[in-house]
Amino acid sequence: MNEYPDQRDDDFDRGLVNRRAMLGEDWVQRSTAGATAFNAEFQAFITRYAWHEIWGRPGLDKPTRRLLVLGMTMGLARWEEFELHCRAAVRGGVPVTMIQETLLQGAIYCGVPAANTAFKITGEILEAEGLAPLPAPLTRALRPRAQHTFSQPQLHLLLQGEGSGVPIVFAHALGLDAHLWDGLAAALGGQHPTLRYDQRGHGESARPTGPYSLDELVDDAARLIREWGRGPVCFVGLSLGGMVGQGLALKHPELLRGLVLAHTTAQYPEAARAAWAQRIAAVEAGGMVAVASMVTERYLHADFRAAEPEATALLHSRLLAQDPAAYIAACQAVSGVDYLEALSAVRCPTLVIAGALDQGATPAMAEAIAQRVPGARLEVLAGASHLSPLEQPEALLVLLKSFAAGL
Repeated sequence: MNEYPDQRDDDFDRGLVNRRAMLGEDWVQRSTAGATAFNAEFQAFITRYAWHEIWGRPGLDKPTRRLLVLGMTMGLARWEEFELHCRAAVRGGVPVTMIQETLLQGAIYCGVPAANTAFKITGEILEAEGLAPLPAPLTRALRPRAQHTFSQPQLHLLLQGEGSGVPIVFAHALGLDAHLWDGLAAALGGQHPTLRYDQRGHGESARPTGPYSLDELVDDAARLIREWGRGPVCFVGLSLGGMVGQGLALKHPELLRGLVLAHTTAQYPEAARAAWAQRIAAVEAGGMVAVASMVTERYLHADFRAAEPEATALLHSRLLAQDPAAYIAACQAVSGVDYLEALSAVRCPTLVIAGALDQGATPAMAEAIAQRVPGARLEVLAGASHLSPLEQPEALLVLLKSFAAGL
């Protein structure tokens, strides 16, 4: 008798590993252990061929294969198969935003009725899995309304909210876009009219040839506010947006009722300027992929990245989507910021916000701003690095509500 029976895997075993990983143990157990003389050959065939030969190929990663299956079963109206794979994708950690994008793409190529059914099934799965999305009513007072400026270069903007509170304008960080503020704009829209926009070279705004200067970005914000016709406003700027806010307060003070400077600086030391030159060179040589991971790590602290992989992946994808030439042009504006000694001339109420874990715009840099702006208040958010709208949205919302109410 052989004391060591042959335990080497065959193609069925290899396929079974993939099948379990993609669909879950319960489903595979029912399909294979419950096979009959009638369907056993079929179950063996698809396990070997589909789940080993195809799902085992190295050409596509597993999340991409999952999303392709959703799109194809949606197009073919194979709703039982769609539901099976959609539930498995959700349980397998595929970001809901990626599933949403797949269904939106399917609406174009598979038709609206198919997309409607797919969204309905997916919504039921998300609710059953405890992942039901938050309400997002499309009433005029609450839905985002996309527009562009009439003046050039055109800036893409989103209007939301029709409350009687002070109007609020949001300006985003380098390499991102107006969607950084989606959650806060929705939360504030019941009390305040809000405007968030893509700065030149970012998102859906125009991308004029660089380099850009901070004066140009400041003048962009000024004409945006004038075209909106709701000024003076409370301007909330983060990182690059905070530099624009400082310039607005100095160059166009009549447009501001209040100023929030978040995760930003008024001046870089020489060592930091050298680091900006290195970043620009890296993008020139390798595009956004050369810096996207590094920037993601600087924007979000390690604990957040571990706890929120979907938000982290979305941020990384937005950085990768940024136009490299426009990113370089904006970097050249950022690296030369030099407002520190002029800030004593700022006269509007000012709130300065820093992240305790921020290595790029440190609490010390925020304190330097607050010390020079007359009457400025400094708040340091524990558990935040550079992007408190993602890392500490509730704490940031409390600060913004209180500040805006005081105006």
